[in-house]
Amino acid sequence: MVSSWLTPSHFIMLGLLLTFAIAHSGLAALRAQAEKRIGARLYRVVFALVSLPLAVILIIYFFNHRYDGLRLWNVQGVAGVQTTVWVLSAISFLFLYPATFNLLEIAAIEKPQVHLYETGIIRITRHPQMVGQIIWCVAHTLWLGTTFTLVTSIGLVLHHLFGVWHGDRRLAGRYGAAFAAVKERTSIVPFLAVIEGKQKLKLQEFLRPAYLGITAFVLLLWWAHPVLISATSSVRW
Repeated sequence: MVSSWLTPSHFIMLGLLLTFAIAHSGLAALRAQAEKRIGARLYRVVFALVSLPLAVILIIYFFNHRYDGLRLWNVQGVAGVQTTVWVLSAISFLFLYPATFNLLEIAAIEKPQVHLYETGIIRITRHPQMVGQIIWCVAHTLWLGTTFTLVTSIGLVLHHLFGVWHGDRRLAGRYGAAFAAVKERTSIVPFLAVIEGKQKLKLQEFLRPAYLGITAFVLLLWWAHPVLISATSSVRW
């Protein structure tokens, strides 16, 4: 019966994802007005104080319920699958965190700004966070194979697809013709602009300390992954 595997955790996760999406995208939509009223640095602090706790809750809940529901497949014993999952996960972080180029702005040490990029990873895709999230979801859904993970992945991907439209809309409103020109020269689909000859990858643009930092973070996460899972299991959610 459906009720035997469709646990409440499926709906709770969807609720948590919806709450995060409303808070995250809502605050992003209010950025221009909020910065005029409270300043860019304080807005960044408020954004972080709202978004980060919600993200932590999502991560803990996902870790604790990742095997809930129906097991659709189990390929964890298949040779090469674990390596594939780790490689895909590492690649996903390279796309997910292009904002690490501006760590001082993220921490509100420097004045946070909206940047109109057309270099580095933006030559590959105009929305690297969306691409990274899809890669992460594919890797983890492949590894875990549960309906709970599938529901989580669908929710995350839908949020990031909305973010594509929402992000383009905000940039168009802010930069007008300048963004329209960037939009014409870049693509949402990875490497499409390169294939069409609108962009040319430049290796030197990827030789940045931020990518070294992301690589170190991935290695640290690989080492600490069992510890994180053990730690989250002590939280009874």
